[in-house]
Amino acid sequence: MQSSKSIKVSLRIGNGFDVHPLTPGRPLFLGGVQIPHNKGAVAHSDGDALIHSLCDALLGAASLGDIGRYFPDSSPEYKGIDSKILLSHTVALLKARGFEPVNIDAVVALQTPKIAPFIPQMRAVLAQILAIPEEAVSVKATTTESLGFVGREEGVAVYVVCLIQTLA
Repeated sequence: MQSSKSIKVSLRIGNGFDVHPLTPGRPLFLGGVQIPHNKGAVAHSDGDALIHSLCDALLGAASLGDIGRYFPDSSPEYKGIDSKILLSHTVALLKARGFEPVNIDAVVALQTPKIAPFIPQMRAVLAQILAIPEEAVSVKATTTESLGFVGREEGVAVYVVCLIQTLA
């Protein structure tokens, strides 16, 4: 027996981009994982460019603005904050708006260090916070063949695309 009501599922795509300069003596966090390296991101928070880009992608998909609107770098409340907390708050904002993440696809542009060994852990951390299967979390790494600020090891850049849907 078919119901006369139909459930309308709305799908939305978002993209995010974040860049942080790198400097000696700071820890490097990507995807909620600390990566051993002699440089880390200069930032108000912990500088996790992957999570920041992901937050922007999710917020954009839900038409909620950008990460700076909710977590301004001028606020002492967010000084040194673990970016996983920002992502958890972002997911809560989406749910309050009636959306949930479906999948993400991220590209991390970083000359060094090589992050491939840490990608499984990043996927696990992000999947847990997003409440989606690890198979729905893609993290890829690339260099810029020694070109530009990434190639000169002055910074990290991250691009993220995500899909969200209306809550069932």
